Amino acid sequence: MASQADQPGDGPGPKRDGRLDRLDAEIARQKAQRPVEDTGEAATTARAGYAQAMRMSSEFIAGVLLGAGIGWLIDYVFGTTPWGLIVFLMLGFAAGVLNVLRAAKVVEDPRERLAREERERRERS
Repeated sequence: MASQADQPGDGPGPKRDGRLDRLDAEIARQKAQRPVEDTGEAATTARAGYAQAMRMSSEFIAGVLLGAGIGWLIDYVFGTTPWGLIVFLMLGFAAGVLNVLRAAKVVEDPRERLAREERERRERS
């Protein structure tokens, strides 16, 4: 009994029948329905935005936690509960907000401002 590969066809491979054509058509239809992965500039921009958001949130959280930790330590050492925690928690919150504003370039970093002013002074001279 001759197998399908042994039957004469158009080429050296097995003879094509309607099932393979239907399979090819179904695969093409499924690929067309699948969303195209965005690997261009938009994806790069989205990743950069995500990284910046993570940086800002971590700087804010670090400021608050550091302030709370220092306040708790002061309360523990000096027995001033809860005033050290309250005061330094607020200072940590303010420092966290300032760090986020600096990272977003809303507020200029003092070192960068001094360097810029020094360059401008040299250029005027």
